Amino acid sequence: MSIPQKEKERIENLFEQIKSSFNQAENEKKLYDFKVKFLGKKSPLSIARKKIKDYPIEKRPAWGEFFNKIFEDLDHFYLKKQKELSQKSLDQKIEKEAMDLSLPGPYCIAGAKHPITRVIESIIKIFTPLGYSIQTGPYVESDWYNFSALNFPPFHPSRDLQDTFYIGENHVLRTHTSPVQIRTLQSQKAPLAVLAPGAVFRADSDVSHSPMFHQIEGLYVNKKVSLAELKGTLSYFLKHLFQSSKMKVRFRPSFFPFTEPSAEYDISCPFCFKGCSVCKKSTWIEIGGCGLVHPEVFRFVDWDSTKWQGFAFGLGIERLAILLFNIPDIRLFFENDIRFLNQFSSLG
Repeated sequence: MSIPQKEKERIENLFEQIKSSFNQAENEKKLYDFKVKFLGKKSPLSIARKKIKDYPIEKRPAWGEFFNKIFEDLDHFYLKKQKELSQKSLDQKIEKEAMDLSLPGPYCIAGAKHPITRVIESIIKIFTPLGYSIQTGPYVESDWYNFSALNFPPFHPSRDLQDTFYIGENHVLRTHTSPVQIRTLQSQKAPLAVLAPGAVFRADSDVSHSPMFHQIEGLYVNKKVSLAELKGTLSYFLKHLFQSSKMKVRFRPSFFPFTEPSAEYDISCPFCFKGCSVCKKSTWIEIGGCGLVHPEVFRFVDWDSTKWQGFAFGLGIERLAILLFNIPDIRLFFENDIRFLNQFSSLG
């Protein structure tokens, strides 16, 4: 059944009016308003399509096909006009906000690793190929882990209030990272080789001391361990850290509760040959302490000291950073002065 010509012409005229209105839209908002007005549920075109249900059954297919084509064409025309207006809006915005691409960009301050972090990473990089793993522990330690298990007697001066920050009667802010060694001996089996880097706390503050500073300690345990292995390991490490095959390392007898025999180790001053203010005219700079693990320490963690032996060493990270980067005052590490930190940005 064909569509009455008069009604068809009315709808087609309405179709052309809608297209004309879409064409006259100045922007996307105006175009959308026209869409609501002419294609919404209450628009004349939509109302006309709804009347299809009132037509004789034989006329409905032709009317349905006709209206579907009308709405499909309008939808296509609307999307095309919308894309055109969107591009026009973008072009106007770009023209309005035009910039000179030849001008230099804004200056950005690049972040950089803190010198303490740099030194710790350098040490780990040297020891990792030797089979050492990294272990950490809590900052707050019990008296047993921090002192007793490391063979510190009850009357040892390091337990005094002027040296140690106490938290209650039986807990302290750890004064060294040696408690990590005890925890490692409790949780792992030999042979083992570990490094324990981290912050430690002592009641001291001046140009060369800070109430919080950083240490890294090493522990190696096996069935046969000698002082010669300890000396060779530390000499290898220090020469690689300071990148000097000519650097000399010496060991001096000392005493630590958790090692026996014990020693302190020094390096030849990297700044002079005859003495300077850094080495206090001695040509030697103290680095840290070391020794063979005391049998009593093994006993505290239920290890057989007749079967297992080990060596341990420790050193201050700030002291190494001061030497490596020629820094005059330990307090600079903790003041967060951007001028100080920016000096290390060029190191990558």
